[in-house]
Amino acid sequence: MRERWRNYLGFISFVFRGQSIRFKLLFYFLSLILFPIVTLGLLGNVIYTRSIEEQTNVHTVQMIQQVTRNVEFYIHDMENITHYIAQEPQVIEFLRTKEKNSNAPLEKEVRRTLTTFTDVHPEIAGILIVNKNDLFISNEMYRIARDPLTMETWYRQAAAFPGKIQLFSKPIGRNITTRLKYSADDVVAIAKAVIDPDSKETLGVILIDMKLDIIKKVIEDIKLGKNGFLFIIDPNGGIVYAPVNAIVYRVNPDWLTGQSDSIVKMVKGSLYQIIYKESNYTKWKTIGVFPLNETLTEVTNIRYYSLLIGAFTLLLAVIAAFFFTSAIAKPLSKLRSLMKMAEEGDLNVHFNSKYNDEIGQLGNSFNNMIEEIRKLIDLVYKEQKSKREAELKTLQAQIKPHFLYNTLDTIKWMAQGHGADDIVEIISALANLFRIGISKGKEMIKVGEELEHIKSYLIIQKARYEDRLSYEINFEEEIMNFYVIKLILQPLVENAIYHGINAKRGGGAILINAQKTEGKLHFVIKDNGIGITPEKMQQIRAMLENKEINPDNPGYGTFNVHERIRLSFGNEFGIQFTSIYGEGTTVEIWHPLVER
Repeated sequence: MRERWRNYLGFISFVFRGQSIRFKLLFYFLSLILFPIVTLGLLGNVIYTRSIEEQTNVHTVQMIQQVTRNVEFYIHDMENITHYIAQEPQVIEFLRTKEKNSNAPLEKEVRRTLTTFTDVHPEIAGILIVNKNDLFISNEMYRIARDPLTMETWYRQAAAFPGKIQLFSKPIGRNITTRLKYSADDVVAIAKAVIDPDSKETLGVILIDMKLDIIKKVIEDIKLGKNGFLFIIDPNGGIVYAPVNAIVYRVNPDWLTGQSDSIVKMVKGSLYQIIYKESNYTKWKTIGVFPLNETLTEVTNIRYYSLLIGAFTLLLAVIAAFFFTSAIAKPLSKLRSLMKMAEEGDLNVHFNSKYNDEIGQLGNSFNNMIEEIRKLIDLVYKEQKSKREAELKTLQAQIKPHFLYNTLDTIKWMAQGHGADDIVEIISALANLFRIGISKGKEMIKVGEELEHIKSYLIIQKARYEDRLSYEINFEEEIMNFYVIKLILQPLVENAIYHGINAKRGGGAILINAQKTEGKLHFVIKDNGIGITPEKMQQIRAMLENKEINPDNPGYGTFNVHERIRLSFGNEFGIQFTSIYGEGTTVEIWHPLVER
């Protein structure tokens, strides 16, 4: 795969190699435009489809939760009513009654109590109280046959679970009728056992028929798209309430196994999204159903309009790309032709641009370059002329030190002829100074030559100061053939003599060590002169760091050595001073190991 991608890039590079910048820019513009359009057209459609589906599902779940809460509120309200009725003393007394018509005033009070609740709650179709002795009382409901009400399913189930409310959707087949003439399809039966507060025994059951109109209003106020709907089923799969819709009875309860889920099923040849949630309180499931083609139709419309907008945008982008590429390529082509003329030798060309963008700045740089080339041509001509003159002057200047060196050599042989050995030694040392100082114009000499040069200098100084000056030079043989910048020791030794030893009473000594340390050449010049005061030491260190020093400064020679080393090899090399006033000064020179 990597090799294939590499070959593809190589092919693209080969195709582009001979193309004009106008073609390349146009290709880049169109690629940058097409990439987001195609990406948004493909991925955007998928993402938007998922987003619509997710929003629809979230909306449906929110509606289901709202319906569930409202239904739970009404059922809980009915349970509270059963609780309030069971707390009434006359109701408790009736539930404890064992014989029929034993207390007419009591029954009258109980009916008045029930009327109070039915008047306040119009959603109640009827309330029936039945005790364990099969005695019942109600304002709306009465028994159809003589069969005991205590054997009814709703009674036995409520008595079996006295602390829990029991719900019965579409309570068909009960031994109960009503004066209000409503059918079992119009109500939900709610039953709860009444516990004797003293004996904790079950005294009977309170049955309330709640009108489905209240649930109908809650569900019908909610719309799921154009054709979506909500309905409610009980734990047995029976429909509690559903709008008039043929799809309701084709939703198999076996599909709805968990407490909540979202599934897609084929119903009557169409795909439907089915989302449901079970109430922890009523155990009923509220189900939302809507066809997927509604969502897909909306997405298809959006895709159609997106394609139209993309095509129109692409057309405008192509026109803009042609305009922009021309605006960039035209001045570049002009600049290319001017460069071609300059390449052929015509340096009188000039680029004119009315813009101050990068191309305009490039044109200005081209103009400046042509102007500099013209100046450089003139300068080279003048420099060549000056170089010839300087070479002649240099040749003339070299005659003087060579003449002086030859004259000293003649004096040395004359002094040697007269037996003046001390004069011979001094003249030899001075001749060495000139010979090594000239070094045939070379900037770098061997360490051995540098040490010979400083030794010649000290011989001359020893002749001048006699017993007031002593010196010692120590070195490692292995460093003698490395190269150093010439004349780096003499200025420092001169400072040690004139500013150190000469400034104190009595004599002084200079010790010079040359060795290899930490992969570097390390020269140490140590004197026991007067030393340097802290203030003067601070000035010296500042001078070594300050690159703009006056040549008339007494420390210019030291700075010159330090700067020559640093400019040649970097800031990690150079001179370091340490001094104790009254005791002496130590100067360290760090120089790289240069073999040739």
